[in-house]
Amino acid sequence: MARCTAPVHGHRSASARANCPACGGYSSRGYNSYSSYSSYSSYSTPSNSSSTNSSGKSSGKVKARWSPAGSTIFYTPEEIRTLSPVRDNVAKRIEIPDLRDVFLCHAWDDRKGAAKELHDLLESNGVSVWFSEKDVLLGSSLLREIDKGLAKSRVGIVLVTPSFLKRVKGEGIADKELSALLARDLLVPIVHDTTFEELRNVSPLLGSRSGLSTIEEPIVNIAAKLAELVAP
Repeated sequence: MARCTAPVHGHRSASARANCPACGGYSSRGYNSYSSYSSYSSYSTPSNSSSTNSSGKSSGKVKARWSPAGSTIFYTPEEIRTLSPVRDNVAKRIEIPDLRDVFLCHAWDDRKGAAKELHDLLESNGVSVWFSEKDVLLGSSLLREIDKGLAKSRVGIVLVTPSFLKRVKGEGIADKELSALLARDLLVPIVHDTTFEELRNVSPLLGSRSGLSTIEEPIVNIAAKLAELVAP
């Protein structure tokens, strides 16, 4: 009886197996399992479809359908769900003439701090912004000017800060000026130096909407996302 040569020569290839006087020709059993394993191990692991952030770590983010070709901006699935209806409504208003891209609602105390920073970042991204510091004349009715700003902008963003939460607690005009935008999916809350949970505790109406947060990413990235959101 012919002896298997595997203990001496091994069956690490099809030709070695074929030359074995005992196993030659039996391709479907015996040491064929080894060749099957070799074939399987030669496949490369599928690459991860998630994006990679600047630190090289997988972020689980994707590009938005409205992102232009070549964009390097990525969004979480939750951000996509939040911004998609806003984008749809922005697209409907693109052709309306003489509209600002964004109406920026903020607390008065933030006008020279976080609100000014966000305003400047948006404008550096080519976004036209209705901003109280430059669009409300001294002595004008703030509520009347805000109504004008809302009517003449494609989308509203509200900068939610500790100062803004104090304003809402004090029964300011925030809920009034934002209610129309909330009803039409034309509002994006931007939470800065606070949390959505704190916002919901103060204003369940506004807190019912998710948005963007500077806890998750720098304000410069948020401005870039808003610029994409309102781009033609």
